[in-house]
Amino acid sequence: MTITYQGNQIKVILTDIEGTTTDISFVHNVLFPYSAKHLSSWVRNNLELSITQDILQQVREITGKSNLDMEGCISQLMSWQAEDKKITPLKTLQGLIWQQGYDKGELKAHVYPDAVEYLKNWYDTGLTLAVYSSGSIAAQKLLFRNTSDGDLTSFFSAYFDTTSGSKVESQSYVAIAQELSVLPQEILFLSDSLKELVAASEANLNVCGLNREAAGVDDNFTYVKNFSQIPMKF
Repeated sequence: MTITYQGNQIKVILTDIEGTTTDISFVHNVLFPYSAKHLSSWVRNNLELSITQDILQQVREITGKSNLDMEGCISQLMSWQAEDKKITPLKTLQGLIWQQGYDKGELKAHVYPDAVEYLKNWYDTGLTLAVYSSGSIAAQKLLFRNTSDGDLTSFFSAYFDTTSGSKVESQSYVAIAQELSVLPQEILFLSDSLKELVAASEANLNVCGLNREAAGVDDNFTYVKNFSQIPMKF
């Protein structure tokens, strides 16, 4: 089966999460407050874990403060959290905290019903599905494993986060295409972020903007309200 988007054959759909598959209010009004509330206690209660020590060391390296103690690291992480910084040690820590919340039943992930339907349909047609989000890979898997519609992780073949590079830099998308062993023009990237669409487009990926408020076409990109409006041809 040949699947095309605006005349280009598509083998991979690469999707963002926040604002695309998942309501942005869930991330900002549920996940972020939860991690902020539990950040300091999680670090203090898990100091014996090597991953905790790795996180603290990464904070020291990023800040250039090699002698920063635990409390100083926690303070820096809290500051990054408040500023919504896309920094790897923070994203790793948030994922660990959210795992605790999902395991306790205190969190249940939101995914739009149209996203669930079309991800399943695309998976069934043989398309490769992948995720690229600023949240850690662990956090991505947690979200899709703990949705109100059940475990969706079987749909996805690959996950990418900030360790692959910034989402607003074109080279990140080139690297992802290489990792997936496809040409950039064989990927369709879905996102609600204009900067991300621009970066992906500069890397020769096909792009489609998700705007839950209004669909349309600007000078550069097509925007749709939901997954059902993405103009793919089978």
